[in-house]
Amino acid sequence: MDKKPGNTTKPRGSALIPFLVFIFIYLGAGIILQSKGVEMAFYQFPAPVAILIAVMVAFAMFKGSMDEKLADFIKGCGDENILTMCFIYLFAGAFASVASAMGGVEATSNLGLSIIPAEYITAGMFVISAFLAVSTGSSMGTIGAVGPIAIATADKAGLSLPLMVAAVIGGAMFGDNLSIISDTTIAATRTQGCEMRDKFKVNFFIALPAAVLTFILLLIFGKPETAVPLEYLDYNFIKVLPYIFVLVMAVMGFNVFLTLGSGTIIAGIIGIAYGDIAPLGFVQSIYGGFTGMTEIFLLSLITGGLAYMVTKNGGLQWLLEKIKGLIKGKRSAEIGIAAIASAADMAVANNTVAIIITGPIAKGICEEFHVDPRRSASLLDMWTCIFQGFIPYGAQVLLACSLTAEASAQISPLSLFPLLWYQILLAAFAVISIFIPYADGIIKKRPWDYKEWKAVDKS
Repeated sequence: MDKKPGNTTKPRGSALIPFLVFIFIYLGAGIILQSKGVEMAFYQFPAPVAILIAVMVAFAMFKGSMDEKLADFIKGCGDENILTMCFIYLFAGAFASVASAMGGVEATSNLGLSIIPAEYITAGMFVISAFLAVSTGSSMGTIGAVGPIAIATADKAGLSLPLMVAAVIGGAMFGDNLSIISDTTIAATRTQGCEMRDKFKVNFFIALPAAVLTFILLLIFGKPETAVPLEYLDYNFIKVLPYIFVLVMAVMGFNVFLTLGSGTIIAGIIGIAYGDIAPLGFVQSIYGGFTGMTEIFLLSLITGGLAYMVTKNGGLQWLLEKIKGLIKGKRSAEIGIAAIASAADMAVANNTVAIIITGPIAKGICEEFHVDPRRSASLLDMWTCIFQGFIPYGAQVLLACSLTAEASAQISPLSLFPLLWYQILLAAFAVISIFIPYADGIIKKRPWDYKEWKAVDKS
């Protein structure tokens, strides 16, 4: 194995300038567009273009010939973990696209709405959003699918509209955080070098108490004054099975490509059997899923190349030395990982991008202070999801609020702050888990071999 580039280079803070350029462009464009009233302002400037500009800055400022710098960039893009992460994105996109095309999203939503007692609508919407997001791996897709139904129901039943919207966002972030096909899970586990099922198990015992308490609060405070019966919604349970299959396979530890590939085929067979998609439509949906992941695929690939260049020129080593000066042990190391992940998400308003940026830094902290990578992956995913579902300029909050335009009264992102109970509770349990590691049972049962981890890239 090649030596890490940062190990033989003098630490240099200036090597981080390309990454700062990326954040400045990405964040600056969002702020400017937001001030002009552009919808979804922080998502108008494509992230791959912003990171490409940062790469151009790196080429201009780093020493060496053009051929040498190009070789370094390509070597970073071709890193085993980066490429594996990119191909998992493609497989996850294919599964989500085919499952949606054959009616899986609608069937899942209708199934939940059909079995929820009318007086528990708000709490029920939280559960539906959570299950759908775990199944599809998309908080945005979940909000887009469940949000209109939830808002219309709240209007009709006289429920608190802000509380209903907050419940949908909370459920979507719960599922996004835990789903094994979520791009945040993929990015967190690949950058830290651990298995998705192990990260899921560590994460689950932290997220579950927060979800249960949120559900109880919504049962208490989300009841309508007068129960309005929900009309029956048609659904086919068979169309929910691909999601259940993928979730079970992933938790059992099957290879992620086998899991997603099998799930895609099963969803396609069901769709063809019920006439929802034609055989040609099946393969077109697969390709549609691939193209839907183009942005995150390119961003991950280009960021991998830039990260290698920055690391080789001492940027990562300099940052690690500065962070290590503030860390006194394993506990403060975990706090440090949580802090940089949170700060990155608030800066770029995209939890996947935040994980990709901070992943190498977190891994360096893990190696230095013996933080288990499964724990690190969980921290990265949790804290970026917490803030992504909380910041008023995040895509999830903006989308949910925009869906209320047709309701009796449109709500603003700021009005949701005190009602985002799941995100607040998840943050509380995440902090508790650092000082009282009650969720680390899986880690204690399967100790991590740090010597092996340092000697061999885990995949």
